[in-house]
Amino acid sequence: MKFACVFPGQGSQSIGMMAELAEQHSEVKELFARASDALGYDLWQRVSEGPAEELNKTECTQPAMLTAGVAAWKLLRKSTDFEPVIMAGHSLGEYTALVCAGALKFEDAVKLVAERGRLMQAAVPDGVGAMAAILGLDDDQVRQVCAQASSDKVVQAVNFNSPGQVVIAGHTEAVQKAMELAKEAKAKRAIQLPVSVPSHSSLMTGAAAQLAEYLATVEINTPRIPVLHNVDAKAHSDAAEIADCLQKQLYNPVLWVDTVNNIIAQGVNATVECGPGKVLAGLNKRIDKSVESYTIDSVDSLDKFIAATKA
Repeated sequence: MKFACVFPGQGSQSIGMMAELAEQHSEVKELFARASDALGYDLWQRVSEGPAEELNKTECTQPAMLTAGVAAWKLLRKSTDFEPVIMAGHSLGEYTALVCAGALKFEDAVKLVAERGRLMQAAVPDGVGAMAAILGLDDDQVRQVCAQASSDKVVQAVNFNSPGQVVIAGHTEAVQKAMELAKEAKAKRAIQLPVSVPSHSSLMTGAAAQLAEYLATVEINTPRIPVLHNVDAKAHSDAAEIADCLQKQLYNPVLWVDTVNNIIAQGVNATVECGPGKVLAGLNKRIDKSVESYTIDSVDSLDKFIAATKA
């Protein structure tokens, strides 16, 4: 089998994530300790005990998810001798992929995504921005709904996650209007997501400019394994190009369908999702049913993956 590694973004976090793996593998807590030193607070305590409101603050969620994804990758590497042919991550997960591919140093990335989360939260006041998932319409229908709903307010299609699943983001009123229009257009569902930051919309342009300044201070190396970027579904090896992709990602759509199709075009027939949850495994299956999906977020899932690599 030819494998790709994929890394989840925000939304897959939960109190107690990685606890079972941490009991059996000391590397998990060791990595969280390094992240805690970089951040100046006990990240493992927040992940293990909460409260959920603290973990769900985007400036905490992002380093927590990145650390969990890198920990899963390290266990995978310790337990098997396989090397993926390509990597990708969904939104925040792109940073996790770059760490695992050797393009970003772990501590640098932890501080970088914490700052990214802070800038995103500060860019739009609480309650002003929203996101929603639209199920059952094609991409163009969702774009049309957004165009109809955005007069003096912003609402845009921002995550092309799988055929028939598109996430929209923007001003709260415009998002809610687009949800109503989507239902009128016979969408199966229109669900507002429990986030206050309208990620990947043009409302993040100011935050992206500040992120670019921070990125200029971070060392970026050529990835050891190609990483496909959300903004163009292509791999880049030049440090300036990678920084540009990370900055643009903040206010441009996540092209996940294109990314997965480009992964498959490399001859990949199995993906392994490193980190909490099974969100990407579900999306990838809807994009191409022929691709096998594995996850690494528990002892059982790690054992299954190890068995698959030896088969």
